[in-house]
Amino acid sequence: MMETVHVGLGDRAYDIHIGPGLLARAGELIAPMLARPRVCVVTDENVAALHLETLRAGLARGGIDMDALVLPAGESTKSWPQFERTVEWLLAQKVERRDLVVAFGGGVIGDLTGFAASVLRRGVGFVQIPTSLLAQVDSSVGGKTGINAPQGKNLIGAFHQPNLVLADIDVLGTLTPRDFLAGYGEVVKYGMLGDLAFFEWLETQAPAMAAGDEAARIAAVKRSCEMKADIVARDETEQGDRALLNLGHTFCHALEAATGYGDRLLHGEGVAIGCALAFEVSARLGLCPQEDPSRVRAHLRDMGMKVDLADIEGDLPDADGLLDLMGQDKKVVDGQLRFILARGIGSAFVTGDVPRDVVKTVLQEALAQR
Repeated sequence: MMETVHVGLGDRAYDIHIGPGLLARAGELIAPMLARPRVCVVTDENVAALHLETLRAGLARGGIDMDALVLPAGESTKSWPQFERTVEWLLAQKVERRDLVVAFGGGVIGDLTGFAASVLRRGVGFVQIPTSLLAQVDSSVGGKTGINAPQGKNLIGAFHQPNLVLADIDVLGTLTPRDFLAGYGEVVKYGMLGDLAFFEWLETQAPAMAAGDEAARIAAVKRSCEMKADIVARDETEQGDRALLNLGHTFCHALEAATGYGDRLLHGEGVAIGCALAFEVSARLGLCPQEDPSRVRAHLRDMGMKVDLADIEGDLPDADGLLDLMGQDKKVVDGQLRFILARGIGSAFVTGDVPRDVVKTVLQEALAQR
């Protein structure tokens, strides 16, 4: 049942294994990459309670000893204090340059641990074992690592590719429905940005995927990883095409900042709302058919997802305030915001030529519906 996607990056190439039961096979899959039979695992309290002993047993079957650091769960862990704690713990464990560090958790743990590995002894290898749908299809693949700053999300970090990714489909069964759907926001993004056929497949198969259908989950994760791997291989450090992966994210990051990076708005929920807004702006500019924003919203609604600004509880800044927050986005070039817009579902592109007044009008209208 295991599927494999190869990320072709020359001497930094690696495989993404996707399927059930991979925690139990972790030792078998990781052992050939180790100089000595020991790994240091960084995880969070929620994942540790559910899955850490399963991983320990799987590593032991391959003759690998494991030490673990368990961090608090939540976005606030992607911070200087927990980063410092992680690096100092890894040094205390006497991790050597030929060792591998294991990131075992969702996007927060993967980003933090990957960044720690990138600076430890000027760079040690690491393995991603993503435990959320969002991490399996997005943050664990492609080598973006980092932490948040008060000024914005992911503003401190490095590109550091993993040596291996193990996406165990079984662990998705322990996600809450809200967390699963937040991850689905990143899955459906791939169809919107570059594969109409995948979007159409999701329109019919995503309900089964959400209900637990294993084959549908494997297929969706595999196709998402294939698309990301292809884009990363063409543009590893986001000089061009890789920015397409940020469809919806310019809006999303502003909304996350406005809501305090907390439980009011999960990242994948912000991506879904951001994609809907990006298609709305695209339609207003005459770039895509008028029915595309409605089709995107209809599918997200059918999946039970947040779709509009009205779906976010609590106060939000006005349109000018949200535009100011967008100004902190990493895609700003010479002070000019770059947006990922679309000529249709499956046909996204990057542009810096977006009139501010059009974006402001779309935001004002969305805010007026709250």
